[in-house]
Amino acid sequence: MPRIGTSDLTVFPLALGGNVFGWTADEATSHQVLDAYTAAGGDFVDTADVYSAWGDGNSGGESETVIGSWFAKSGKRDDVVIATKVSQHPEFPGLSADNVAKAARASLQRLGTDRIDLYYAHFDDQDTPLEETVRAFDQLVREGLVRYTAISNYSKDRAAEWIRIADEHGLAKPVAIQPHYNLVTREPYESEIAPLAHEAGLGVVPYFSLAAGFLTGKYRTKDDFAGKDREGQVSGYFTDEGLAVVDALSTIAGAHDTEIATVALAWLQAQPDVVAPIASARNTEQLPALLASAELELTADEVRTLSDASAKVPAAA
Repeated sequence: MPRIGTSDLTVFPLALGGNVFGWTADEATSHQVLDAYTAAGGDFVDTADVYSAWGDGNSGGESETVIGSWFAKSGKRDDVVIATKVSQHPEFPGLSADNVAKAARASLQRLGTDRIDLYYAHFDDQDTPLEETVRAFDQLVREGLVRYTAISNYSKDRAAEWIRIADEHGLAKPVAIQPHYNLVTREPYESEIAPLAHEAGLGVVPYFSLAAGFLTGKYRTKDDFAGKDREGQVSGYFTDEGLAVVDALSTIAGAHDTEIATVALAWLQAQPDVVAPIASARNTEQLPALLASAELELTADEVRTLSDASAKVPAAA
């Protein structure tokens, strides 16, 4: 079981994304997914206070509320590492000290727990002095409301500055970073964030691990995603080079008698400092391919084949 950076948190190498809970997966279905994930050994659930404010009739916090009701029903709170994020909830925007304190308490209430295991700054807030934010996160750790802090969607320079401030003032340092990273989006992570993560001992927890479903192989023509919820996201990956990556995944998946998505996640898991890619399932039928990645060990040649194919994908994809 990989360890999250310099923390004492060890987790299953596939994090279950909570972005679909209370959105494309209703409460009952979400509970089934959480039951199946934990029954298979999974213990790392990733959400955010904003999930899923964009859904019809939603206002933010729906995912945390669903997870909280599952904790109450299953009694598995102590068996799960729960990660959530602050800065994007409509009622709690930004990273001022006051907002961070209030948002964390709101998340704790929705989750029905007394502590957040891993608390991320979801997006940088350049209108708030960074030291104020770092001190606010440290205060949550001192109060026992948060076990470890983390950052998501931060540039190399801003992440480095966060770490410098924490070092200089003896404040809680982040143990993880959550970047947009997958086989068809390798930059700016690999050239900018990866060296910093390695030097600072940050565990890497990639999101969009399956490129909005593109790396499952289900989108082979534009008709496959036309009019779908993720059409806008998938269309950016839909290039000859992107499809060549899917073809390479398909070949390797065939050799292992497994799913394309399984191989895509296994490639991420083989990358330095990656702890657990995040992938979501809106029903239990989607889970086995995700879970299988924890057992699939690609050969060095297979990893290289995928890396070579994905290196040709345009950086803007």
